[in-house]
Amino acid sequence: MGARKHNRAEAIKEARKNVATARLNNIPTSPRKMRLVADMIRGLKVELALHALKYSPKEASNKVHKLLRSAIANWEAKNEGKRVEDSNLYVKEIWVDEGRTLKRIQAAPHGRAFHIRKRSNHVTIVLDSRIANNEENKE
Repeated sequence: MGARKHNRAEAIKEARKNVATARLNNIPTSPRKMRLVADMIRGLKVELALHALKYSPKEASNKVHKLLRSAIANWEAKNEGKRVEDSNLYVKEIWVDEGRTLKRIQAAPHGRAFHIRKRSNHVTIVLDSRIANNEENKE
């Protein structure tokens, strides 16, 4: 590996030290419905996002709530000894990708058939600490 690639790879590894991710695949909801929930918590502090998801009437918010708790657990495993409350964690990125689509046929009158598409999606959450970002900017 060349020196430039090596330096770039080291910089990426260093940037990912404070970042925690979690991914949930093949959630049986349409991506459009899931994106409404994702937009609701993008950029929020973790505590506010958990409360927003817990009290949201949308069915997709239950899955995202569980995924956010998983991302918090991943962050705690990476940063042993640090508390979530003191680190000022926030949802840095969240995105929803389209998953596989199950194609079904429903019987219709006069010998016809209606096509039903059962959509699914993949959700990825990235958490980051605002305190770590402030310390890097000061240096």
